[in-house]
Amino acid sequence: MAVPSDAGRGRPRIAFRLEASAAIGGGHGMRCLSLARALADRGADSLFLVNAAAPATVPALDSATVRIVGPGPEETVAAIRSEWPDGADVVVCDLYRWTAPEEQAVAAAARRVLVIDDLVAAPHRCDLLLNQNFGTDPAAYDPLLPAGCRRMIGLDYALLRPDFPALRPAALERRQSPSPARTLLVSLGLTDVGGITGRVCTALATIPDFTRADIVLGPTAPSIAWVRTIAAADPRLRCHVGLEDMAQAMLEADAAIGAMGSSSWERCCLGLPTLAFILADNQRPTAQALDEAGIVALAGDAAALDDAAIRDAVADFLGDPDRLHRLSLASAALCDGHGAERVAAAMLAGLH
Repeated sequence: MAVPSDAGRGRPRIAFRLEASAAIGGGHGMRCLSLARALADRGADSLFLVNAAAPATVPALDSATVRIVGPGPEETVAAIRSEWPDGADVVVCDLYRWTAPEEQAVAAAARRVLVIDDLVAAPHRCDLLLNQNFGTDPAAYDPLLPAGCRRMIGLDYALLRPDFPALRPAALERRQSPSPARTLLVSLGLTDVGGITGRVCTALATIPDFTRADIVLGPTAPSIAWVRTIAAADPRLRCHVGLEDMAQAMLEADAAIGAMGSSSWERCCLGLPTLAFILADNQRPTAQALDEAGIVALAGDAAALDDAAIRDAVADFLGDPDRLHRLSLASAALCDGHGAERVAAAMLAGLH
């Protein structure tokens, strides 16, 4: 990897290259922001290099230094050099389109490359690789990574904001024994693929066995008007377009209805039992593995379920407090919430 001339400088410089959109979702942006926060706690500066759709898809990027770049690695290299003429200490690549050739090219502007991967499907050229997903076999990367690449595999490295581990003791305390699911959290991804949130809320309006449901949507979600209409007729439903304190909402909820993205590990950290919907093909292996292990209740592929099947899945899930308690215990055992701290430490180790 290229070494900047001022390697002895004080503050580490981290460049994040990621993409987010209605089709991709916002999970890559949220997990990179969590990692950037852990890095900032260690004195690092971060620069986010993103596609044009990312800021609207992930409003939380407003709090970061963001530059819009084109799809190729040469645009990323130019943006890094424009911000930091001597290059970055680490460039983080979190986008499915890039593999070894693009990562090799962008390494010209960084001392180290960290790749965040979910697919175990292509060769990578990096110094560190992170795959935070449940059930990933580290040996599957043997033919895909260069010698000496450090692998960070599994939920010990899940990238969560510090709000979640901070609330973990209180969350586990309140979930010690079985109880009915009176307060629900419905969060099916920032982009609300296929209007799934509206479909779930339509089902909830017919189910009597809860007292409150907090419905969280991103600002571009197609279900916003639909959910607001349902909520206007059913005061149990509360529509939130963006929610700043998701950790507190998860603490207060008795059960969740969610997607199989990065928020899965937030719910696990707080032991929140979840009915999960698959919204993208790449979510399917993890969702099925978690279901088989008794860690989530899997409703299935949202696109393949009709409205009656969605209602039945929700009603069955909410109607079994003992099952909810088992899911809570199993999910809480998976993730302690300190993964971002571990990854940040590994990224910065030995830089100066």
